[in-house]
Amino acid sequence: MRHITQEGIDLIKRFEGFSPTVYFCPAGYPTIGYGHVVKKGEDFSGGITQGEAEELLRLDAQIAERAVLRLITVPLTDGQFDALVSFTYNLGSGALQRSTLRRVINRQNHHNVPAQLMRWVWAGGRKLRGLVRRREAESGLYV
Repeated sequence: MRHITQEGIDLIKRFEGFSPTVYFCPAGYPTIGYGHVVKKGEDFSGGITQGEAEELLRLDAQIAERAVLRLITVPLTDGQFDALVSFTYNLGSGALQRSTLRRVINRQNHHNVPAQLMRWVWAGGRKLRGLVRRREAESGLYV
């Protein structure tokens, strides 16, 4: 199976940031580490280390990798793959599955991808500067 590169992991880490304790992300989900959404039955009451957070990130990235591999039917460069894994890590596979972004990529209209990525900068009904910067970085990796 194909995996995200270290450059892609570093991008996710940069934009997710590290939190050793549970917090609520802008979309309202309990989150810890590098953007790991806390699932029912998980207990992080004692917090986590950066090493544990990176393990969670890599496990969560595998879910995003599988979604990209399943939903994108055209060849991708490492940068394109990393950008889409970051996008999917952030928003979930459902967002990629139902997006115009996916259709644009699968039609190999790669020049339209940055504009499509920039449509995904909203959370909780607000346009977030952090999401704008993340989508810009993903666009930079994609091209």
